Amino acid sequence: MHLLFAFAIAVIAGCSLYLILSRHIVRILLGVTMLSAAINLVIFLSGRIVSNVPAVIRAGESSLTADAANPLPQALVLTAIVIGFSLTAFFAALALQTYRSFGSVDTRDIGAAERLGSPFTSTKDHT
Repeated sequence: MHLLFAFAIAVIAGCSLYLILSRHIVRILLGVTMLSAAINLVIFLSGRIVSNVPAVIRAGESSLTADAANPLPQALVLTAIVIGFSLTAFFAALALQTYRSFGSVDTRDIGAAERLGSPFTSTKDHT
């Protein structure tokens, strides 16, 4: 079962890397979102998702049972979901502003900084 989960996560991560390497800003956004989901699944899988015992300490006990799910990866994934959503929302707003400014979401068409030249080269002769 873990091999199936690992294969599914690898497929999601591979698709996300393919999208991130695209020159289209919306595809890059979707790739980052998918990569975030793949990483969340890896963290969640490390916390034994096949366990049926919840991560709750019963009354009168001081620790979890040995077969309980690990609560730390669950808390990390919840935090990562919130951070990933805020990153996606910010990146979507940035993509919208890029479209409004340049009229395109293709990175080949966005070259305002490259046209200015390098700040490290000078046309003056220092001799």
